[in-house]
Amino acid sequence: MGRRSFRGRLLSASLVFVFALCDPLTVHTATLQDIRNEKAEAQSKKKEAEGKLSSINKDIESISEEQEAVEAEIEELDAQLVDLLLSVSILESDISQKEQEIEQTKVELEQAKQQVSMQETAMARRIKFMYEKGSETYLELFLESKSMAEAVNKSEYSEKLYKYDRLMLEKYRMARQDVENKEKQLEDELAELEEIKDDLNAQKEELDALIAEKQESAEDFAAQLSKAKSKASEYKNQISQQSDNLKKLNQAEAEKIAEEARKKAEEEARKKAEAAAKKKAEEEAKKNGESSSESNDEGSESSSSDGGGEEPQSRPTGTSVRASGSGLGADIANYGLQFVGCPYVPGGTSLSNGCDCSGFTQGVFSNFGIHIPRSSYAQSAGGQEVSFDEAQAGDIIYYGGHVGIYIGNNQIVHASTVATGIKISSAFYRSIITVRRYW
Repeated sequence: MGRRSFRGRLLSASLVFVFALCDPLTVHTATLQDIRNEKAEAQSKKKEAEGKLSSINKDIESISEEQEAVEAEIEELDAQLVDLLLSVSILESDISQKEQEIEQTKVELEQAKQQVSMQETAMARRIKFMYEKGSETYLELFLESKSMAEAVNKSEYSEKLYKYDRLMLEKYRMARQDVENKEKQLEDELAELEEIKDDLNAQKEELDALIAEKQESAEDFAAQLSKAKSKASEYKNQISQQSDNLKKLNQAEAEKIAEEARKKAEEEARKKAEAAAKKKAEEEAKKNGESSSESNDEGSESSSSDGGGEEPQSRPTGTSVRASGSGLGADIANYGLQFVGCPYVPGGTSLSNGCDCSGFTQGVFSNFGIHIPRSSYAQSAGGQEVSFDEAQAGDIIYYGGHVGIYIGNNQIVHASTVATGIKISSAFYRSIITVRRYW
């Protein structure tokens, strides 16, 4: 008892030292209540970080949506700007063409003016000549004519020449007027095009300003998003740290519970041994105090022989450890605890005479009319999966090639190895793959 108590104290001190190295800011003691207080605090911090992470994730989603909306607006404005620039480019080409047409029209107008001027000059000379000659001219026409018909013809010719001059003058004037009208129309069209160009340039300036404003908003959203993601990463790290801390605390709690259960079992065994020794001493004293008659001696010897012989062998009576909670799950776990100490037999299915890990779980559940698969792998895929945080006594924990029955307080009962048989262990003695509920 002395050596085992010393080993228990050494284990307790080692736990304090190891957990202090792992997380000196969280675990300071190895008492069960202190570990549970640390665990409650870690769970509170984890829950707080999870709440903050949920909130920041909503912010990230909102910011992302606003950023996407602004980027969509920028894309639309960019498309409008491209269309506007194309319109300005086409308009500038039209203006250049119109300016060339106006220059050509000015040349045509100058030519038309010259023709009108030349025609007016020619007509003025002929009219002046005719007015200056007056009747003399007509008298000469008659005198020089050989006949009246010739004179009339000459007179008609002069009249036709005058009409022709008038017609040509009118034609040239109309041509000049057409050119002037064309020039005015082109100048009006040019002015209109210039006005449209000014309007498009004004729209371009507005679009440039609006795009710049939207880009600034997008950059602001990007900065907000980056900051929010950084916060989310920080909260994730906090959650991870608290999860690791909780895992350490759960393991420390399980080991502490196992240690206390072992100490309690040792104390019970000690008390039983003391009680048995006391009883034996009392029987021996009673024997020595009885009458020494032969008949009585023989009877006494016979009685002593019957009472002092070896007791018949029987399977272990389990453990004083009880599963947490109540209901069917707790009943399943408590039934399994009755076989603590029974042997481990590869391929075995007898709870008392020997079984393997899946044979043990199948045999325990079968007692309650619950039929589960034979292999540990098949058991890991059946029932209903629950998280370890939701695990209750009676759930099966699968470790990969091995199963055990959860009894609460971060402990399991399982058929462990040939060397150890059916025993109680920390639920975290191996990495948990899944928790299944069949009840």
